[in-house]
Amino acid sequence: MKKVLVTGATGQTGSLVFQKLKNQPEEFAVMGFARSPEKAQQLFNSTDNLVFGDVTNKTQIENAIAGCDALVILTSASPKMVAPPSEGNPPKFAYDPEGMPKQVDYHGQVNQIEAAKQAGVKQIVLVGSMGGTDPNHMLNRMGNGNILVWKRKAEQHLIDSGVDYTIIHAGGLLNEPGGVRELVVGRDDSLLSKNSPEGATNSLPREDVANLVVNALSEANARNKAFDVVSKREDDPKASVTKDFASLFAQTTGGL
Repeated sequence: MKKVLVTGATGQTGSLVFQKLKNQPEEFAVMGFARSPEKAQQLFNSTDNLVFGDVTNKTQIENAIAGCDALVILTSASPKMVAPPSEGNPPKFAYDPEGMPKQVDYHGQVNQIEAAKQAGVKQIVLVGSMGGTDPNHMLNRMGNGNILVWKRKAEQHLIDSGVDYTIIHAGGLLNEPGGVRELVVGRDDSLLSKNSPEGATNSLPREDVANLVVNALSEANARNKAFDVVSKREDDPKASVTKDFASLFAQTTGGL
């Protein structure tokens, strides 16, 4: 049985990963790490298998990860809309001063990586975002946070750490059922270009990201890989639902 710590366990994608691992007790012993007991109670009707703290506090991460075999990083800074869109202008977003991407997506993830390395964790699965090759990407401009820049710096720290890694750069996330689409993998944001495979969209369901995470913890082909992922449309007649995750991971490569 593999003991796994999932950080960001009360987030929209993190909660899916947490629940899927809990549903496989013969394979995984899962603990979730989150900031808010109240949110956990609301989501899960329980705080069982959860510990609470802040990823910017390395000591709290070290305490939570002791004895774990694997770490899943699903933490991310979250901007809030401070002004709605107006004629000719997009909405304006801002981050909480204590929740800027530099603190959460860089220092917070480095804290997790270093704590995992110190604890002897054998694999880290990190979920990031596509768009990281473009410093002018709209997500970087949002709230002047440069979120993709800081995410990429943390991902490079993971690669350099010596711990086996799986880095998933997800496309736009959909709140739709997973397991019903064909997934498409690539790298360097090639899936956002006109040369992307026929039928590929720029998005995929959150549940498919969660399925990728869970399978990455078991599949040898997922080790030391970093890749982008999107899906084809559910109604695409030429698409074939992805079920063979080992073959999907075999199409991917390592490094950023």
